[in-house]
Amino acid sequence: MGVKEVRWDKGGTVRAGDCNFFMEKETKIINWNTGFFVHHRIVSAFKIIPKTVFTRNKSRIFCHFPKYHIKILLGDFNAKEGSENIFKPTIGNESLHKDSNDNGLRTVNFATSKSLAVTSKIFSHRNIHKYTRTSADGKTLNRIDHILMDRRWHASILDILGFCGADCDTDHYLVVAKLGKDWQ
Repeated sequence: MGVKEVRWDKGGTVRAGDCNFFMEKETKIINWNTGFFVHHRIVSAFKIIPKTVFTRNKSRIFCHFPKYHIKILLGDFNAKEGSENIFKPTIGNESLHKDSNDNGLRTVNFATSKSLAVTSKIFSHRNIHKYTRTSADGKTLNRIDHILMDRRWHASILDILGFCGADCDTDHYLVVAKLGKDWQ
């Protein structure tokens, strides 16, 4: 499970029940980062790439993983993928936005070049379950948080929902993915 905008100043790895919690330490005074809970039985199968390294060298790092590894990217991409027909194989039919922004175009191009699917857009839900962030004006609702996954494995995701009612002390909504039995 990925957890965004975590305020924890230590970073590193901590045991939390049956899971290990991983988070990169940042040098900022207020730490708003992404952490991951991984069940201890499968922790050896995960490789967490620090956000700063991934942001600068996304394509290069991605090529170093063996083809048989399942790759999942998740987080705040600030990417609005529109409903342009050319993107349907990568993003599905359930776009919330009419037009893509620059980050949306970059995300779709990256996903296409690496055989990834933007899995957060393949499920039909009411709009309230598609939103992932409310802008500072309190009125503009967007879908900018995404889960990208190997296209060959994306059928293992059974559902993805945004939950605006979860009290997480953030302007982003909780995004939950339900994985199939192939992952257990």
